[in-house]
Amino acid sequence: LRAAFLAAIQGKQVAVVVPTTLLARQHMRSFQERFEGWPLKLRQLSRMVTAREAKDTKEGLASGDIDLVIGTHALFSKDVSFKDLGLVIIDEEQHFGVGHKEKLKELKADIHVLTLSATPIPRTLQLALSGARDLSLITTPPIDRLAVRTYVSPFDAVMIREALLREKYRGGQSFLVVPRIKDLKGLEEFLREEVPEISYRIGHGQMSPTELDEVMNGYYDGRFDVLLATSIIESGIDIPSANTMVIHHADQFGLAQLYQLRGRVGRSKVRGYAYLTTSPKKLLSSNAEKRLAVLQSLDSLGAGFTLASHDLDLRGAGNLLGDDQSGHIKEVGFELYQSMLEEAVAALSSEVGEAESLGQGQFAPNINLELAVLIPESYVQDLDLRLGLYRRLGQLDEAGSVDQFGAELIDRFGPLPPEVDHLLRVVKLKLVCRSAMVDRVDAGPKGVLIGFHEDRFPNPAGLLSFIDQSRGMLRLRPDHRMVVGKSWVSPLMRLQGLQQLIEELAEVARIEQAA
Repeated sequence: LRAAFLAAIQGKQVAVVVPTTLLARQHMRSFQERFEGWPLKLRQLSRMVTAREAKDTKEGLASGDIDLVIGTHALFSKDVSFKDLGLVIIDEEQHFGVGHKEKLKELKADIHVLTLSATPIPRTLQLALSGARDLSLITTPPIDRLAVRTYVSPFDAVMIREALLREKYRGGQSFLVVPRIKDLKGLEEFLREEVPEISYRIGHGQMSPTELDEVMNGYYDGRFDVLLATSIIESGIDIPSANTMVIHHADQFGLAQLYQLRGRVGRSKVRGYAYLTTSPKKLLSSNAEKRLAVLQSLDSLGAGFTLASHDLDLRGAGNLLGDDQSGHIKEVGFELYQSMLEEAVAALSSEVGEAESLGQGQFAPNINLELAVLIPESYVQDLDLRLGLYRRLGQLDEAGSVDQFGAELIDRFGPLPPEVDHLLRVVKLKLVCRSAMVDRVDAGPKGVLIGFHEDRFPNPAGLLSFIDQSRGMLRLRPDHRMVVGKSWVSPLMRLQGLQQLIEELAEVARIEQAA
């Protein structure tokens, strides 16, 4: 509200984009109340308004007469244009595709975009965590707000009847939510036969605007006890008197959907209850079980960010340059991808200059010695623990730290197997390769090929002198790669010999840098 007011009062147009007509109407009411008495013209654009009103709104946006518009996907249509759009606010951002969000930003080069979501989609969260977008967290709940109690169980008619009646007799209202319109009939029969004491109405997205508006107004005014609905009520509906929710076939909803639905209850000082029910005859998939378990465990207020992090872990970050808003980075793995992304963002930001980002130590040498280098399962059996050790090892930047890491492994897991010993030696070799500006080492049975970073060496004269002193063991090829013409008895001896050779190269490189 404050951002929209500041933009509009300075003569810029503001577009507030929401996913549903119900939320558009609710926001329109809130904005009208807060902006009353100010010289700002507000309009709504959705299927709930008449064709005449929609036409007048589009003309007003094009001419600049309308300062702020609140709308659904209707704002993305080709016949909607703005005279001077300054701010776009996207509420419940997880409901919109990449194409929708980019279309609004294309309207003007310097447009400001504010996205709001309790559960950001993996792609958006990844953009924020990588530094490509600014991130603000609102973690303080309203005063006296209580966390919603969440229960996961197979559908039990007795339990649901008691939950609905308890809410009715304490003066509140309830939601009964189904994933599909065709599921409404079965639940309507259940309410009619098993809970005849309560009054209910049905609401879904295929109803006419007038009919749906009548149902929602009746529920707002407390004229009936239970609203039997689809996930149309998921986004932003604020009814303080509704404090019990039963979600039928909860395994068919996504993690963010379940969290958003649960957020529709407990919006006052009264404790809210959410019952996530599943079919007793259906075996749940492993992902569905994880989703329900995560939601049940995150019962504290403001847990949306934590839940979104779980969602990022379960579904992957998607494609930051394309349209995929989730999906795993299978080619390089998440840790390496995150590291590469951070380097790219840092190189493009004003905090790290180009020369610094491409300078010494900012590349990963490629070492191929035909050696087994790994932490075998027979040495460390737990997969998560092995991955954690690999992660720690990749962050070490000093030879002494690698030695300490090796001593810790011996202390925790016993003597080092040959593969782990080779791994530690290769990590130390990579560290000295960075100092020598060596970015590639390919070893074969008759020799080794060494490549320099960007085909350059800091001390070319020193390198030529070093090659001359090798008595024919070293030679420089026209493609600026150095050949080591020596064969070693074993791969381990080759590794030790290369360590010594590249340490000498690093010393030659340091002489030039010191000069």
